[in-house]
Amino acid sequence: MTTIETLLDQGGRTFADEAGITLEDKPAPLYRLLVLSVLLSRRMQAQLGIRACRELVESGLGTPERMRDATWQERIDALARARYRSTEQTSTALGEGAQLVLDEWGGDLRRMREAAAGDAATLAGHLTAVPRLGPVGADIFTREVQAVWPEFRPHLDAKALDAAEELGLSRDPRELAEQVPGDDLARFAAALVRETVAS
Repeated sequence: MTTIETLLDQGGRTFADEAGITLEDKPAPLYRLLVLSVLLSRRMQAQLGIRACRELVESGLGTPERMRDATWQERIDALARARYRSTEQTSTALGEGAQLVLDEWGGDLRRMREAAAGDAATLAGHLTAVPRLGPVGADIFTREVQAVWPEFRPHLDAKALDAAEELGLSRDPRELAEQVPGDDLARFAAALVRETVAS
């Protein structure tokens, strides 16, 4: 088994999948991925962000309308149940982010996809307008969404490329992509990121 096959076999599960998001090119799962990206962009264990995203969705806050209409305290309570830290700031950011998604994109991130027209830098610019979603969060979103938005392939961010180099693989995203089926790129990127967390 090659290094890449081993990575896919042992760690090739996207963070969206781990958070219970069945990623499709549809408004609700794309919005949930955005929420997950906000939660994972904080400097804390990935498992906390994944658990918090699951809790928010299970609490009925899996669409921008529901997230906006929830009270500040309802969002805090969901985050607290997941033991997510900085709940007050995050609750405010999630409410403001939901409003932005509704105002700018009509609640449908496929419009953001169209506006980016396959350019990852343009997509990152739109994403970083979301409160508490900086460049790290934009990378997380793009890394995961390439599973359903193939025009953004290959997206292997610095974390993934650092892990590839540590494993003796190329740092060139295109070279790496040639060794992985396109539909597996998001899983491969997630597996590489898990390597950086484990090491």
